[in-house]
Amino acid sequence: MFENKKLIAPVSWLWIGLWILCSTLTACDLKHISELEEGMSTEADVRSRFGEPEALYTETDGARTLEYPRQPAGQVNYMITIGTDGKMSALRQVLKPANFAKVLPGMSSTQVRRLLGKPAKTQRYALKQEDVWDWRFTDGQESKLFSTTFDMQGKVVSTGIALDPQGPGQSEH
Repeated sequence: MFENKKLIAPVSWLWIGLWILCSTLTACDLKHISELEEGMSTEADVRSRFGEPEALYTETDGARTLEYPRQPAGQVNYMITIGTDGKMSALRQVLKPANFAKVLPGMSSTQVRRLLGKPAKTQRYALKQEDVWDWRFTDGQESKLFSTTFDMQGKVVSTGIALDPQGPGQSEH
């Protein structure tokens, strides 16, 4: 019985540490966001606060969108758009139910990545010939996972939302 407590304690401390890290990231992000102003801040301003983006997308109108994921420890992903004038035109946190609803059967994995940013976790199920991508997010006070299942051609087969078994306040069983 004593040995089990020794095993549980490090796991609990690990989750506390991850929660603190996540809270710190969120606090830092909020500070950086407050320092940016749509229509005024430049791409250099964005990069000085957020660093190098994970990905860079060129829009049809010539604008550029910078991807800043906070996965796997965080529960947000940011897309920051720089207009053709070189100024920030939008800063969006994209891990929201409204965006999850846009993920439809038949969409490509590239389209989903472009919409939601880098997932927290990807897993291949060889026997089922499927890949599953998970994004961690907060819905009110609950930590949840949005999952998308892709076939071997990289097309969406299904999506779902479940409680995040590793989120703060969730059971570790």
